[in-house]
Amino acid sequence: MRQASKLFKTSLVQLQVRHLADDTSITTPEGHSIISPLDTFFRRHVGVLPSESHNLLRALDPPVQSLEELTQQVIPPQILSSRSLEVTSPQESAVSGTGASGASESQLLSRVRDIAYQNEIFRSYIGCGYAGTIVPEVIKRNVLKSPAWYTSYTPYQAEISQGRLESLLNFQTVISELTGLTISNSSLLDEPTAAAEAMIVSLNALSISKQKKGPKSFLVSDLCHPQTIAVLHSRAHAFGIKLVIGDVLKDDCALARQLGDDIFGVLVQYPDTLGGVEDFQGLSDIVHSVGGTMTVATDLLALTVLTPPGEFGADIAIGSAQRFGVPFGYGGPHAGFMACSEKHKRKIPGRLVGMSKDRLGDNAIRLALQTREQHIRREKATSNICTSQVLLANMSAFYAVYHGPQGLTLIAQRVMACARILASALRQMGLSIGKARSGNDIIFDTVAVHVGKDQAATVVGEAATKKHINLRLMDRDTVGITLDETVERKDLEDLLQVFAEFTKKTNLPDIDLLTQDIGSLSRMSSMNIPPSLQRRSSFLTHPTFNSYHSETELLRYIYHLQSKDLSLAHSMIPLGSCTMKLNGTTEMVPITWPEFASIHPFVPLSQAKGYQILITELEKDLAEITGFDRISLQPNSGAQGEFTALLVIRRFLESKPDGKKRDICLIPVSAHGTNPASAAMAGMRVVKIRCEPDTGNLDLKDLHEKCERHREELGAIMVTYPSTFGIFEPQIKDVCDMVHSYGGQVYMDGANMNAQIGLCSPGEIGADACHLNLHKTFCIPHGGGGPGVGPIGVKSHLAEFLPGHPLVATGGSEAVSPVSGAPWGSAGILPISWAYIKMMGARGLTDATKITLLNANYILSRLKGHYKILHTNNHGRCAHEFILDTREFKNSAGVEAIDVAKRLQDYGFHAPTMSWPVENTLMIEPTESESQAELDRFCDALISIRHEIKEVENGAQPKEGNVLKMAPHTQKDLLATDEWDRPYSRSRAAYPLEYLKEKKFWPTVTRLNDGKHPSRQSKILK
Repeated sequence: MRQASKLFKTSLVQLQVRHLADDTSITTPEGHSIISPLDTFFRRHVGVLPSESHNLLRALDPPVQSLEELTQQVIPPQILSSRSLEVTSPQESAVSGTGASGASESQLLSRVRDIAYQNEIFRSYIGCGYAGTIVPEVIKRNVLKSPAWYTSYTPYQAEISQGRLESLLNFQTVISELTGLTISNSSLLDEPTAAAEAMIVSLNALSISKQKKGPKSFLVSDLCHPQTIAVLHSRAHAFGIKLVIGDVLKDDCALARQLGDDIFGVLVQYPDTLGGVEDFQGLSDIVHSVGGTMTVATDLLALTVLTPPGEFGADIAIGSAQRFGVPFGYGGPHAGFMACSEKHKRKIPGRLVGMSKDRLGDNAIRLALQTREQHIRREKATSNICTSQVLLANMSAFYAVYHGPQGLTLIAQRVMACARILASALRQMGLSIGKARSGNDIIFDTVAVHVGKDQAATVVGEAATKKHINLRLMDRDTVGITLDETVERKDLEDLLQVFAEFTKKTNLPDIDLLTQDIGSLSRMSSMNIPPSLQRRSSFLTHPTFNSYHSETELLRYIYHLQSKDLSLAHSMIPLGSCTMKLNGTTEMVPITWPEFASIHPFVPLSQAKGYQILITELEKDLAEITGFDRISLQPNSGAQGEFTALLVIRRFLESKPDGKKRDICLIPVSAHGTNPASAAMAGMRVVKIRCEPDTGNLDLKDLHEKCERHREELGAIMVTYPSTFGIFEPQIKDVCDMVHSYGGQVYMDGANMNAQIGLCSPGEIGADACHLNLHKTFCIPHGGGGPGVGPIGVKSHLAEFLPGHPLVATGGSEAVSPVSGAPWGSAGILPISWAYIKMMGARGLTDATKITLLNANYILSRLKGHYKILHTNNHGRCAHEFILDTREFKNSAGVEAIDVAKRLQDYGFHAPTMSWPVENTLMIEPTESESQAELDRFCDALISIRHEIKEVENGAQPKEGNVLKMAPHTQKDLLATDEWDRPYSRSRAAYPLEYLKEKKFWPTVTRLNDGKHPSRQSKILK
């Protein structure tokens, strides 16, 4: 045994030495100094180095001699780029590498720290939908920083996702009970986009006949946050919605009465953007009397002390969970939310989690109501939501679990007390404090201070200069101060000092006396809130929210849930079109630094110089990689990127003579469901384009016929490249030329960009715009279903229409309305993609793409003798992914793709993408990050499953009750009873291959039974 161990250690050392030696020749320029860093990133990111690729190249069918030969067989010569990628190297540091070779990990961290230090951390009391928060370290360390949480995928495979599903159920419970509404989804992108989604839900709540009538008016309080109102504009135009913005309570709700039957919904802010708290019961009654829907944008912390929206007539509540333990992050990512009444449960966008039963009859959690999201309805969808904000929702859920209902209420009461103390002190100094428009002086967290005509900018400037405090410029005469749980006595004293200097007061009010006037937290439950606005209903009474208040208990709960989920920490996740690659630790490190995490999105640009450097460099690199002229980082998901690009295209077309009628969008039948959903949201009519049944390529004859038929109305085509069938279509340039010749624009879906980098680019191919998935191609983790970033690249003629923002200058000169709440979307995670590009360098990025193509073709070659492969090119090659055809097994063995997917869980693998783009098939994408050993383990598992199918085909196993139909198997399933009457052994169920005896991931529930136990929305496990 000792001898075997010694041999193993020797071979391991030899492998490490070879790895280092190989990397030096691959990733550094000729003349590499012996004293240059060895902690280069490329060899850590890819599983197979180019110099090690000969084994895989020889195993291809047919074999090739080099990566270059394979690349030429995969990518058509007319598509393959002749230019070399040029990525900028990190600047202004001692980094000795070049843009070609990339920075080492230590060099990168040094450079990014230099950049971070150029961001200035002020105390930000700007508010406007964002509040300071204390992120519990136990959550930061064990959720946000844990690859077990951030590398998992959306929980479509419920049996290996019970942990985060339970956490999301906790999140839904928090939202539902605090808002007083029965249904909640498991997160949206941010508060403004949630408001836009609520507007469309309200529209679709109308009867079909009423929807067809005009006009359709949506009434919006002018006291909603300005970024929310701006995002509503980006959605309203395409749906023919007239936004009416004004004082919704003035003259006994005169605006609503005046609109009458024309109104289909109302949006109010509670508390409002100026800090006021109003009673909206009367407005709600008026809206409902004409068949409209009442939406309330609200603050979760405030709802621990204020009447829940559901109790004064709200149909929908939306908002952000950011202040529940998620830092500013210069605007995101944060979990938006939506809750609604039972009436709207079939229209609510995004994912919902609910309770079901597994094969054994045990409780099991799953995605409920909608198998996926609205976008499966394609152009008939009411939303294009795909990625949401699961990782952040889980953080907020754990925050609520950690504090519990009493802890959350104490935080709210303390914030409210600090606000009242501040307001009282400012009054003593002779300043006027704003009240709600109805005249009440309820203050939750925001104090509006009237400082005199045209004096607000002076006060804001002096607070920043002298005290490093950011205040909000509400208008020329008014300064806003939004307090939060981080505020301490010193902060209040500094705030008072700012106003004392402004008013020339020499004596500050006595904070101790003001505190005594308010009393202790235990005696301030009402805090002068009128009875009609006081919360009286209980919330979060379930034991989950009342059991884990010590760090020990919460830590164990986090790890208990984590143990139920399969992630990249366990094995490869070969999901086609999802690119589950390594999320490098060095890439992740900076996002939790205060210099990035603690910056409010609306601070002056002078305080965010580091962010601006990073954003500028990232935009430049992405433009180089894609072949475009300009980049917008604002869209905070891939589907948002699609929508944004189409908005830009439409605005460009509308600027041309007769361009307004160009609203036809051509979309292949194989396209991802978000494509037609996004087109519909942008106000375009979808026309489908057929694909050739044998090759999967676009049917050019059908394309030409549709272009000719709609020549006067053609606006754009949406095309994915490589195609969703995993093929580089040789005629893609012909497609672009044809659409351009008919006056249309070409949008390229960037979901498969991982197969293009350094070898070809959308801009060179002929696209006018595309979106990228930074959470796929550029290493932002999927987080169990979000966050994501979906920037768009455009050619110069579209650049002037890139999205703007009402509070921070960004976008083009003719900018479309913003599509997310923050100027640069989820800016807090942009350092991840920036770091990936800088460490890989141009050469590393290009080589990684070649390895991606190699890994996919290696798996294809190993499996094609066992399974049919649906589409390959004329060389028998795929791009970065391919489709495994399992349809024949339905007749031969009664086995379907879902059975193979569930059996893979027994082998320790997440299933490939199932039944898309072709029903009853599996689409496999291995990425460049997997080693040959892992690729072989996955292939061995699928080959073993094929042998199990053969046993059914030849009658050795029955068609029902076999090991595939009963998969996956839990420990309880195999061990809870001594009786065993199945046609296969326990050991075969659990350990079909030898490696599983050493490395086994156990699902915690058996297969969920859709037929007998349909899923249902549930607040929490009972």
